[in-house]
Amino acid sequence: MNPAVLDHLTFLYGAAAARALQPQLEALCSQYAPPLKTRTTALSRKPLTQQDALLITYADQVREPGTPPLRTLAAFTARHLRGLLSGIHLLPFYPSSSDDGFSVKDFFAVDPAHGAWEDIARLATDFDLMFDAVFNHVSAQGEWFRGFLADDPRYRDFFITVAGDPDLARVVRPRALPLLTEFATAAGKKRVWTTFSADQADLNFRKPEVLLAVLEALLFYVRRGARFIRLDAIAFLWKEIGTPCLHLPQTHRVVRLLRAVLDEVAPQVRLITETNVPHLDNISYFGDGTNEAQLVYNFPLPPLVLHSLTTGSAAALTRWAQSLTLPSPHTTFFNFLASHDGIGLNPVRGILTDAEIDTLVARARDHGGFVSDKHLPDGSRLPYELNLSYLDALSDPRACEPPSLAARRFLVAHAILLSLQGMPGIYFHSLFGSRGDRQGAEASGIPRRINRQKLDRADLERELADPSSLRARVFGGLRQLLAVRRGCRAFAPAGAQEVLSLDDRVFAVVRLPTGGGAPVLCLHNVSPEPVAVRLPAGGRFGPGPWLALATPAPSVTSIAEPALRLTPHEWLWLTTTTD
Repeated sequence: MNPAVLDHLTFLYGAAAARALQPQLEALCSQYAPPLKTRTTALSRKPLTQQDALLITYADQVREPGTPPLRTLAAFTARHLRGLLSGIHLLPFYPSSSDDGFSVKDFFAVDPAHGAWEDIARLATDFDLMFDAVFNHVSAQGEWFRGFLADDPRYRDFFITVAGDPDLARVVRPRALPLLTEFATAAGKKRVWTTFSADQADLNFRKPEVLLAVLEALLFYVRRGARFIRLDAIAFLWKEIGTPCLHLPQTHRVVRLLRAVLDEVAPQVRLITETNVPHLDNISYFGDGTNEAQLVYNFPLPPLVLHSLTTGSAAALTRWAQSLTLPSPHTTFFNFLASHDGIGLNPVRGILTDAEIDTLVARARDHGGFVSDKHLPDGSRLPYELNLSYLDALSDPRACEPPSLAARRFLVAHAILLSLQGMPGIYFHSLFGSRGDRQGAEASGIPRRINRQKLDRADLERELADPSSLRARVFGGLRQLLAVRRGCRAFAPAGAQEVLSLDDRVFAVVRLPTGGGAPVLCLHNVSPEPVAVRLPAGGRFGPGPWLALATPAPSVTSIAEPALRLTPHEWLWLTTTTD
């Protein structure tokens, strides 16, 4: 067993408890290690490449009568995405009682409404899989919490209870909901810590039994085919009254422990931390570059790209991107623009001004979206995220824009996403050009449902078959960008990145393949006006000719002019030779 494991256990529970816990952890690892090592030795050091990109989707995202949704998803993605995307982030598919899957009742089961483990295995034949590890909390209707309510000795201390009236004012809240929820148990009424909702009871990681239980779930996911594990809401994991209960040292130690266990049992598996917080706190989950997550969500990117296209200026995006660094070649960013959640605003506080953030808030409301708030320690509320589809955020769905214009603005945003250092993830509704489902959000009373509509496969296939439809234009453009990215070594996560300041209206990044080769210059006009860009003299940029790898005008094959001219919302990915 990795000696770091005992060190982490000692930090969390003390020396005596750690020594008692270590044999139990070793037994758990040995239960899962043999078949995993036999099956995945060849994958143990497989690096991420330019071909790695994930679809983010719900298990029941696409439906058809008489077929389990997971089976429908497998057939649909095999038809449209095989050879285009390498993997699928399958949002929680476990039995759940609320929060669209994130209130998990059983970590070890597939919701029968979605399908079965055999359907997950079918997906894994074509794609790498990312599973969610929703370990901060469990459903108040699941077996573990029912045992707690019954005062079962096994589960009596599985959850955080608060007695008396301690000062909880410093606790950081992600949502404007009560922190504590009172439950009637066999041992009397108890107030339980519920960070996210009354149906999501926070686990008590002060108890080693809880740690062992979630470690078993982690290893079970690996055995079931997960190549990536997403640590959902991990920043809230450990609680200490009198602190913000966010990013505590013990939380980082738990992440390090999970990493050490996976390095021992399943080194091919990568951890991705999901922490919708300011940038410096977010990247702290890289640890020293070798001991925590291999990837972190790049949360400032979605609001910064939206700000750029809203204002016609990429200046803020450029300054931020120029500051990005990675602690080691073993880490990278998980870049995305949209997901099942909204567009987070916390990550850009301190990057954008309050006035600039207020503009994004107003734009979301003007475009038919919602804005979710969070509680501050003084009792006030602050906008936390924008709830609308990313397509609607960029193009007002009520403005009757031509599909070609809406698609072009949307695609230049994704060209920026795909040009950056890291592994990209594209949400299903973005990949297939969905508008927001305001009616569904209003009917449910859940603002995030505006971007979570389930789609009928026959209707979706019909729209994709119509080349004039918005869905077909968006998917066709993204398919071209993804294909170009897959074929060019400069876009590998390990490849270097240089962000240039050429013109405030243009986001410009140069990607360089490791081991030498031709650079790729990526230019993105975020403004609604034409721009002529002059490249810096000398250096790696000669006079041309430049070969266009990706452009919204496929007829362009080479450019050899002193100034590169971009039409409104045009992108050009250029290189001097083929790769």
